[in-house]
Amino acid sequence: MDNNINGRTLAFNALLRVLEDEAYSNIAFDTMISRSEANPREVGLAAAIFYGVLERKLTLDYIISKFSKTPIKKIEPKALIILYMGIYQIIYMDRIPDSAAVNESVKLCKKQKLFSASGFINGVLRSVSRSGMPELPSKNKAQYLSIKYSFPKEIIALWQKSYGEEITEKLLESQSGRPPLCARVNTIKTNTDELIKLLTDKGISVEKSKLIENAVLIENSGSLTRLAEFKKGLFHIEDISSQLCCEVLAPKKGDRVLDVCAAPGGKSVTMAEMMQNDGMILACDLYPQRLKLIEENAKKASINIIRTKLADAQNQDYGQKFQRVLCDVPCSGFGIIRRKPELRYKSVTGLDTLPDLQYLILCNAARFVADGGTLVYSTCTLNPNENGKNAERFLKEHNDFKPYDIKLDNIIRGIDEPDNQLTLFPHTNGTDGFFISAFVRK
Repeated sequence: MDNNINGRTLAFNALLRVLEDEAYSNIAFDTMISRSEANPREVGLAAAIFYGVLERKLTLDYIISKFSKTPIKKIEPKALIILYMGIYQIIYMDRIPDSAAVNESVKLCKKQKLFSASGFINGVLRSVSRSGMPELPSKNKAQYLSIKYSFPKEIIALWQKSYGEEITEKLLESQSGRPPLCARVNTIKTNTDELIKLLTDKGISVEKSKLIENAVLIENSGSLTRLAEFKKGLFHIEDISSQLCCEVLAPKKGDRVLDVCAAPGGKSVTMAEMMQNDGMILACDLYPQRLKLIEENAKKASINIIRTKLADAQNQDYGQKFQRVLCDVPCSGFGIIRRKPELRYKSVTGLDTLPDLQYLILCNAARFVADGGTLVYSTCTLNPNENGKNAERFLKEHNDFKPYDIKLDNIIRGIDEPDNQLTLFPHTNGTDGFFISAFVRK
């Protein structure tokens, strides 16, 4: 790859990986950055265009339909990506002159040898520049919300049914723009104040979390994986919601802990730090390559109490009882859409079968909770069928467990729910969307 790559080309290459090859946005973009030596300004431009296009894809489709005689499905895929990028710059990036957005798009088109499409792209972008954002359809509320916030109607309908109109609109509003990165301070190697000083000395914006100890919010950092502090394991990236999940489980020094769906290992490492690297954590996953991620992250953090095990969480026999069991199950991921905007466009098929799979994993994990031990069930989604309904079903069918009340300082509860359940929303606590429920064996 060209080391002098500019931001628009970087964004184009990453978008091609996501929209054509279905790569995850964070992996595709980080890979593009690591392979280039683009300066921070170009990386910042690339990130703004890349994530902006993914966040606004349905809106951009609507705009194209108003200005192009050619149906979207008949536009050459690479030309369509360039069109997305150009329209996004014109409509949403005030600091970029429309003329620059048009001219750079045509240049990019020619660079990609899309000579026959350059005139078409030039014409559409100039029309958008003259007319601006077209009026949204106001007669159909579902279509209006879908186009305004670039969300599929199916997810909007699910949230409206689950949480009501007001919360749904706040949720939709919270999904635009890049959220701050959250990091967990490795208290085995450093402390929060020392880490903040090290990062601020490098010009990185860092502040303590108001919701939890030993957590910081990071902005304007560029690629964190390049930092010496990251490579030395002084911190790892983990949203506040996941850290709160570990706080609810509350592992203590000397405990035996089971993490049944552990990869890539962020929660396991956080819990080991909470335990002062004293005790035992059995971190499990279904795939060998994901176990390697856990081992690498533990090694970097200088954690030696994490053991890994290849396991199918639906029916695995873990061979012993544990004081703390974390059951963070595979889910639809609707709570992390603001970090992985491409998830909003994935097919919602399979939502009906996910809760049963999750429940099987929860029931199997419960078999290995010691008397008086704590069991935590969690997801990174906002869908009651995967969350509260599974938690309620578990208590009804397991009389040897009782609810364990979740008490966390500074946390705003966004909806009414049992005391042993907590749904976190981006618009209430600034976290990812997340669900936590807790139980204790009698």
